[in-house]
Amino acid sequence: MYLFNFFYFDFWTVWGLVAQSFFFFSLAVQWYESEKIKRSVLPQSFWWLRLAGSLMLIAYVIRRRDLVFMVATVLQIAIYLRNIVLIKRNES
Repeated sequence: MYLFNFFYFDFWTVWGLVAQSFFFFSLAVQWYESEKIKRSVLPQSFWWLRLAGSLMLIAYVIRRRDLVFMVATVLQIAIYLRNIVLIKRNES
C-alpha cells in the first residue's frame, strides 16, 4: 500500500515510525530535565530510550536490507551501551 502515492506503507513502516518515536521522546525527556534544573543534562532515561529505538531499528533495517542504515545503527547502539555502562559504574 502507498501513502500519498509515494511512500510505501506496511507493518515495517509503522514499526520504523514507532522506533523513531523513541528518539523523539529521548529528546523531549532531555529537554524537560534540562529546563527543570536550568542547565543542560542527559538523564539516564535519555540513553535507555535511544537504545530501545536503535534496537527496534535493527529489526527494521534488517527487513529493509539497508547496509548504510545498519552500520550507523550498530555504531549508535555501541555508544548508547557504553554510556549506560559508565552511568551504572558511577552509581556504584
